[in-house]
Amino acid sequence: MTQPVQRTVRYGIVGFGRFAEHAIAPAIRNARNSALVALQKRSMEAARKKADEYTVPMAFSTVEDLVRHPDVDAVFIVSANAAHCAETVAAANAGKHVIVEKPMANSVREAEEMIAACRRNNVKLMVGHMVRLSPLVRRIRQIITSGTIGTVTSARAEFMYDGRNSHRTWLIDRAVAGGGPVFDIGVHCIDTLRAILADEPVLVSAALSPIPSRTATEEVAWINCRFARGVVASVFCSYVAPFRRTLIEVVGTEGIVSASDFTVVNQTGRVTVTKGKGDRPGATSIEDVAVPNLYVEEVSLFTGWVLGGSAPEIDGENGLKNQQVIDLALEGIPER
Repeated sequence: MTQPVQRTVRYGIVGFGRFAEHAIAPAIRNARNSALVALQKRSMEAARKKADEYTVPMAFSTVEDLVRHPDVDAVFIVSANAAHCAETVAAANAGKHVIVEKPMANSVREAEEMIAACRRNNVKLMVGHMVRLSPLVRRIRQIITSGTIGTVTSARAEFMYDGRNSHRTWLIDRAVAGGGPVFDIGVHCIDTLRAILADEPVLVSAALSPIPSRTATEEVAWINCRFARGVVASVFCSYVAPFRRTLIEVVGTEGIVSASDFTVVNQTGRVTVTKGKGDRPGATSIEDVAVPNLYVEEVSLFTGWVLGGSAPEIDGENGLKNQQVIDLALEGIPER
């Protein structure tokens, strides 16, 4: 007898905190062929309360209980960074597909362990680099490949915000966060630069302040890279800024393309191209680009993969490449 074709992926959310409430749970409910059936918090009482509040059928206090349930097909891991590896391995060993929030892991070794566990259990693994899916980012890539700005020579990406009043009280706790803004927001910059340049860093250095200790992370960081085809690039990320700002800029021999807020979600972003003329700025063109809810896009993409579609560009192997850059940036920092 022919088995029925699966049409819906049933998700459980691991680490159901504020971000999961505001972004991930609505994304699963609005994504194609996706359903939210379970959530996990460390307290059973708190888990049941949130499950009732958001009309989620099942509540769990441990990851192990959630991933063992036969009515869960996949998990979205939204817990603190230090738990990503163990929770991914637990889900894979239970036969569940995994989306894990960025940063993928605390180290290359952990990222490799996660990939190996998912391969061994024949389950899918994707990392939440939803910014790479943005039409704004893809438009910048198109402008670069069209030759509009000539040969690319350099690029930079910035992401900063005021983390001092964050509800994530563990933000600079290395035991929980793993790393500071390099892990949290710098990784978005790294991934986006890799995407628009379609190239990989071969040399990486960094300056961090304060120097991370075994217990506390950095709060500000510069990362400098040289890509394989010769482009030099920098990433600036910070938790101690007066307000949130993101920026990406690519300089070519004939012009500059930039976006002042390349991480927008469910808004209109703006791409600016400025050509050169006689060593001065010349013609400038501004293009508005509609950006959908990228969390919905990433869940829909993953669901499609689970149901037999093509592998996404933000799979576990891509997450590993970002982790390799992070590890090089943090080289020489004391182990936790």
